[in-house]
Amino acid sequence: MEEMERVGVLQPQAIVALPEDKPVTQALKEKEEQLEVKLGEKIEKPLTQLKERAEKVHDNKAVRILTHITTVVILAALVILTILGWRKGIFNSPETLQAWMAGFGLAAPLIFVALQALEVGIPVIPGGVTLLCGVLMFGPWWGFWYNYIGIAIGSLVVFGISRKYGKPLMYRLFSAESIEKYEHWTDDHGRFAKLFAVAIFLPGAPDGLICYLAGTTKMTWKTYSLIILLCKPLSIALYSLGLFSFAKGISAFGSGAV
Repeated sequence: MEEMERVGVLQPQAIVALPEDKPVTQALKEKEEQLEVKLGEKIEKPLTQLKERAEKVHDNKAVRILTHITTVVILAALVILTILGWRKGIFNSPETLQAWMAGFGLAAPLIFVALQALEVGIPVIPGGVTLLCGVLMFGPWWGFWYNYIGIAIGSLVVFGISRKYGKPLMYRLFSAESIEKYEHWTDDHGRFAKLFAVAIFLPGAPDGLICYLAGTTKMTWKTYSLIILLCKPLSIALYSLGLFSFAKGISAFGSGAV
């Protein structure tokens, strides 16, 4: 009986003793709230900075205007050079153009490969134009290889650059409408890899844009490289040879051969 009374005395004391721990509980709660605030700041601050940076780049109309002006100037220069070359007989036929290019030796293909690689990273000149130039200047066989090497190098460089700088750089090079047209591909990583492979395989896709977009995903270097190296050759061959045949037909028609 005495033992039960002693326990009965102790139980109220234990229950009454809980409020004495209130300062400790309150301190732990405040510490938890502080940690949550700090964690939230660490997460939200970089996201806010990235959003602000993207919006700033997105609104950078001067960069897009400069890109458009550069495109027009380069295309105008190509038209002028084509006219001058035509008057001198260089562009009378693919054969005369190839003979003229052969006079520059190894420098001509090296410069062309470098320009083709640059075209992937800085999409100023339409890809179809450079592909056509390759086969017209060097013939269908060597033109194919120079196009392929240049595009493969440029595509790999673009992936590395995009992996480092991400979407803010994309908004400097492409319009928001163009990016949003393909951005939903990245919602599913497995789906994006398949869509990317199909786009690279088929001619006519905006290679530069989707290569930059690939760099912003979790796609590995191995997967990306295999898709570029294995899927791009057929696309280049179809595009290059089709344009070459069309150009020869136009040349033959202009010379009165048909």
